[in-house]
This record gives sequence, structure tokens and C-alpha cells, in this order.
Amino acid sequence: MRNLSDIVASVHADMAEHIGAGKVADYIPALSRVDPRRFGLAVVTCSGERAQAGDANVPFSIQSISKVFTLTLALERVGARLWHRVGREPSGSPFNSIVQLEQERGVPRNPFINAGALVVTDALLTGRTPRKTAAEILAFLRKCSGDRAVAIDQEVAGSEAQTGFRNASLANFIRAFGNLKNPVAEVLDVYFHQCALSLSCVQLARAGLFLAGDGVDPLTGAVVCRPARARRVKALMMTCGHYDASGEFAFKVGLPGKSGVGGGILAIVPKQAAIAVWSPGLNAAGTSHVGALALERLVERTGWSVF
Repeated sequence: MRNLSDIVASVHADMAEHIGAGKVADYIPALSRVDPRRFGLAVVTCSGERAQAGDANVPFSIQSISKVFTLTLALERVGARLWHRVGREPSGSPFNSIVQLEQERGVPRNPFINAGALVVTDALLTGRTPRKTAAEILAFLRKCSGDRAVAIDQEVAGSEAQTGFRNASLANFIRAFGNLKNPVAEVLDVYFHQCALSLSCVQLARAGLFLAGDGVDPLTGAVVCRPARARRVKALMMTCGHYDASGEFAFKVGLPGKSGVGGGILAIVPKQAAIAVWSPGLNAAGTSHVGALALERLVERTGWSVF
């Protein structure tokens, strides 16, 4: 394989003609104001090598990528009991769909669609206050990234709270079936704050590196979660990480990944590296258009794939 920094630089150069493609998430006012021409790419390997390009040090709202980290926390806290409340199958539906919830009596199809993530957040909230739960999630991201500068963007959190009517509907629907244990307002408060976590590509790639190490941070030796749980999180990233476009992402990129409507994507190369890309313009499935293309080019040149 060529030098990693050279590969990352070449991918960045290739994206020049595509920068600005896609549509920003304008239904969240704070995200609608983000410059669509931003693009960052960062890779951190298990041996400690780093490569980055573009806006890799600019913080952005990670949105649904946060679900990877809250799922990891919840599995460590409640274990396999979580699977009684949320499934593990691809939804084949948009991330904010309510249709399946009625058919499946309030048990979300997987933990990465919004309904499933709300159940995961509820599991973290039980026995705690919303403020303490959000602080715990933030502390986890700071620990995984090794950077105390990681923060929650309060403007984005407030913007989500003002416009999150569909998430409120999902939460109330789940509560009606008895699958949400805490008050809806408290679950939503934590959920909006976790989605408003702000990280750069460099911070996000570093934060996800424990998944490349099967639950162990390869740079510090710290045990973040059990190996079996890390593998299960990656399996769900592969099958459900991009909602109804997960199959397309697996076909073109071939790595476990999780997208967010802030334009970020976290991808994991098992036992080798973590990759983060960011470009705010989204495709029809809510995944970064340029980010997905950049990952496709990156894996072509590195040979990284789980297949």
C-alpha cells in the first residue's frame, strides 16, 4: 500500500470537483447554516499513524454517529437485556419512520434508527437525571477521543428541541407500548444533546478507534468494552448504519460505518484503523454525498474491506 498520507491527500484532491454536492439538513435550522463546501477526512491507525486532509480539524455536529457510542455504553450497562427492547435487523425504511413501530408493537427494528436510539437513550437515563446522563455521554466521547475539548453544541441541541416533532412522536408512540421507561421529555432532552455532540474528523476517528481494536483502545490499552460487544456494534454498523442505504454503502465501501445528517461518517477497518469524513451535503438517504464517495475512493486505494 502507498503511504497513507499520500493516499488521503489524493482522495482529498479527487473530491475537489464534487465539493458542495448534496443537500444540507435544512430541517434543523442550526445545520442549515453550515457551509456545504466544507470537507474533511482523517484516518487514525491502530499503530498510531495519522493522516488528514481538508477541514479535518473543524468541529461539526455528529448527530446519529453518536448512536454508536450510546449503544456501546448501554450494552456495557444493561448487557443483552437491551435486545428485549430493540431489534437487530435492518429497517429498510427512513431513519425517522414510524410505520414499523405500530406493526411491531413499539419495539424498534434496530438501535440506529431514531426510534431504536431513543430506547437506547432511555436505558442510559434510567436511574439518572438528564443532565447527568448527557454529561456521562460527553465524558465517554472525551475519553475515547483523548480530547477534553469535545463539547455539546448548545445551539444545535436547542434547534433540535424546537423542531424535533417527529422524534417526539416516535418517543410517545414507544412510551404508549411501554417500551420507554422514563418521561418522554427527559429522553428527548438527552437525545437532542447527544446528537449535538461536536467533534472534528480527527477527534471522531480517534474516538472510534477502540472499535478497530475489538473494544480495546490500541494506543492506550484501555478496555472500553468487551470484544464480543465491539464486534456486535460493528455488525450493526454494517447492516444498519445507513438506514435504507446500508446495503449500498456495504457494496461500495465494504466497511462498518455510521452516518449522521450533520454530514459526518465514521467507518471502522477492523484491527487496522478508524476513518472519519465530513461534508454537509447529503444524498437522498441522509448520508454525506461527498463523504461516501471519498470513502469509496479511499478503500479502493488502501484495499481495506471486511469482504
